[in-house]
Amino acid sequence: MPPRPSLPEIFFAALRLGCTSFGGPVAHLAYFRKEYVEKRGWLDEAHFAELVALCQFLPGPASSQTGFGIGYLRRGVAGGLAAWLGFTLPSALLMIGFAYGVTALGDLAAAGWLRGLKVAAVAVVAQAVWTMGRTLCPDWPRRALALAAAGLVLGLPFVWTQVAVIAAGAAIGWMMMKTSPGAGTTSPAGGELRTSDPAGPVVPPPFSGLLCLILFFLLLALLPILAHGTGNPWLQVFDRFYRAGALVFGGGHVVLPLLEREVVAPGWLTHDQFLAGYGAAQALPGPLFTVSAYLGAFLARVAGGPFGGLSGPGLGALAGGWALLAVFLPGLLLVAGVLPWWQRLRHLAGAQAALRGANATVVGVLLAAFYNPVWTAGITSGRALGLAVAAFAALQSRRIPVWAVVLALAMLGGWWL
Repeated sequence: MPPRPSLPEIFFAALRLGCTSFGGPVAHLAYFRKEYVEKRGWLDEAHFAELVALCQFLPGPASSQTGFGIGYLRRGVAGGLAAWLGFTLPSALLMIGFAYGVTALGDLAAAGWLRGLKVAAVAVVAQAVWTMGRTLCPDWPRRALALAAAGLVLGLPFVWTQVAVIAAGAAIGWMMMKTSPGAGTTSPAGGELRTSDPAGPVVPPPFSGLLCLILFFLLLALLPILAHGTGNPWLQVFDRFYRAGALVFGGGHVVLPLLEREVVAPGWLTHDQFLAGYGAAQALPGPLFTVSAYLGAFLARVAGGPFGGLSGPGLGALAGGWALLAVFLPGLLLVAGVLPWWQRLRHLAGAQAALRGANATVVGVLLAAFYNPVWTAGITSGRALGLAVAAFAALQSRRIPVWAVVLALAMLGGWWL
């Protein structure tokens, strides 16, 4: 069993990921897996897949929730917050800075280095899907389930499809995979013996999880009443961003139309001002939800916004952090609320069988996301395909770190793509 990491160790490990994790939520999971599973051994492959499946079920940013959950399993709520803050802080600070200098930047979509980063995401996600597929789909029934899940997600591109597919996979596993090799004595991923928990997870009492779930629903119900009744601009912003974070399934790209409705429809920002933040978020590492930091800081600068134009950069940064907290809080409360119960249920034989099916469908969901949008956005030419194949081979060799591959492709993309 690896030693339990300290809070600073969790924070700085997540901070490094927050500075280097380009490519969106699916790529983030690949970076998490390499750092936390392969390199540090803080949890095993099965635990990681189970946590990913759980976070896919819940509203909110799945990759950030997974990172929070990993820290939570190592050091409780404090560890989860340290992991979330480290992963989120770099892009949040950059997005707040961008809100002050948005007019000085050109068209990010035309940047060659950004095209290189998209190719890097193809290689990183391909390696993650390949490795997780070999571990979590060791037999043809689970491979068929993964392929069917990928086909359904691609063919039915709706918000609830991923949740429905994983739920169906869990039901199929519960009905048909109780007799998988070693059932009852294996990990949910397949045939390895699980004699002990290598991650040594922290399992808080269920009462603490219940408090988090109660707080989640209380805020969802009471914030609109308080914001409307008091007219306080800080409550109005928190209410709108909290609601967007609480009602989104499917990751960062899904929250964008919800946020746009909350800030553009009332006339706080223009459509172009909103899209400028979205373009910047695409070019940065870390979670796409940090576009909320840009929006909050920008709302503090415009006279027509809820704040009426605050003075001083400090107040704008404070508004950015306020919006950031509001949009992430519901997803973090849900993970902290569900994990104490999850850690007790996952050891039951029926739950393990369900997780075999759910894990296989997670591979299928990642496979679908690998094709669209990662592959379709990154592979736009023969040169891009060649770079992606070379980067995949480099990652498979395990001699070149992920950050070096990402940096090299960003530089190559600037002049070759």
